[in-house]
Amino acid sequence: MPPESDSPLALAVRRVLRPLVRILLRNGVPHRVFADYAKQAYVDVATREFGVPGRKKSVSRVSLLTGLTRKEVARLWKQEDATPPGVERYNRAARVIGTWLREREFLDARGRPAALPFDGAERSFTQLVRRAGGDVPARAVLDELLRVDAVVQLKNGRLRLVTRAYVPRSGEEEKLGILGTDVSDLISSIDHNLTEPPEEAFFQRKVAYDNLVADCLPELRKRSGRKGQHLLEELDRFMSRHDRDANPRARGKGRHRAVLGIYYFEEPVDEED
Repeated sequence: MPPESDSPLALAVRRVLRPLVRILLRNGVPHRVFADYAKQAYVDVATREFGVPGRKKSVSRVSLLTGLTRKEVARLWKQEDATPPGVERYNRAARVIGTWLREREFLDARGRPAALPFDGAERSFTQLVRRAGGDVPARAVLDELLRVDAVVQLKNGRLRLVTRAYVPRSGEEEKLGILGTDVSDLISSIDHNLTEPPEEAFFQRKVAYDNLVADCLPELRKRSGRKGQHLLEELDRFMSRHDRDANPRARGKGRHRAVLGIYYFEEPVDEED
């Protein structure tokens, strides 16, 4: 039986959906289109994660699990999920910046990202892109980093990194692609913690207050950004040593994806709520 409309699950789902619906409405997506998105997700998850071991997937079983008709399931099976738009560009640019920040070869005598020539066999931007595991032209990566003001070109032609993170400054398509991956990772982490024993739980913490004075917010934003960036760079150095793309010499079995994300949010509180 489905949960009652006032059950903890129903209340949690409605709360999760509110900011998503805000984005959908702002982008002109009506309910009927969202309903089709939801159907596709139901079919995809039921097919991939709720199959019977040793038996082939079947329209009948997915129909039974999801409540959709066999005809709808057959139709939706033909629609494959693609990589969200902008995500590959985001990942590529972020990897290049991360490599520039941590690899000794691309640092100056003070341990800061060195100003690099575009071409060259060693200590060049082209070599940096290659080292970051990129299989796209270095010029395309540079154009993207210049577009978001992450890199500037000096008078002598060298390239200087002027930010410690890749943050899209424009392009709704790219930001929506990041929405699809980051929110999915967060919910998947929470789902893991709901179903696994405490000793197997992923790290999931937050700090929150709801009666802060407005004057402290600029400093809070600054501190959270500075400390969060420091932690991410520290973990990036550790993870890159054990990732085969970043370090072909890494040894070990299996292949795993790991993510740690940090977010900050603030909003005024309605005194009447």
